[in-house]
Amino acid sequence: MTVTDRLNGVLRRIPTWVVYSVYLLPVPYLLYLAQTGGLGREPIKALEHELGEIALQLLIIGLCVTPLRQYLGLNLMKFRRAFGVLAFVYVALHLFVWVVLDMSLLWGQMWADILKRPYITVGMAGFVVLLPLVATSNNASVRKLGGAAWRKLHKLTYLAVLLGGVHFLWLSKGFQLEPMLYMAVILGLLALRVIKRRPRVA
Repeated sequence: MTVTDRLNGVLRRIPTWVVYSVYLLPVPYLLYLAQTGGLGREPIKALEHELGEIALQLLIIGLCVTPLRQYLGLNLMKFRRAFGVLAFVYVALHLFVWVVLDMSLLWGQMWADILKRPYITVGMAGFVVLLPLVATSNNASVRKLGGAAWRKLHKLTYLAVLLGGVHFLWLSKGFQLEPMLYMAVILGLLALRVIKRRPRVA
């Protein structure tokens, strides 16, 4: 039995709710830090940033599932829906902090910012793209749409993660290595979708 087989055996025994529970732990922790001064002098901005970054990480992890199975034989398929739903939850929390805590529900100013600042426009577009994906992330939608149509619809994930990467890159001022690395990983993972894998030589 290979190492990959053993890992897959362990992964099969892990319930999906464990993934949800572990990845939701940062929410109360970040709120605690925000309340106790652990997020620096601008806790709202820092909270906004942390939630958005976790969302992007989850989108990237979701994008890794297929290549990991194709190239390494590691099967994380049972967790892919959880990664997607969690990514949406963090994007929604990121948006909630911006709307309620950062902009104080000043809708006129928000709309002006969305139109004036391209990185906000791109971020909002990413959120909108995620809406049909999260709405159909259930077995009933798969049955209703049919597997082929459902898979086609969920290719919007590629657009969502690309918009998320552009949003992060664009809002970062000056030369920032971190958002550039995120973007490089995203582009690399998307490139794997169009590069046909060579069959293994026996």
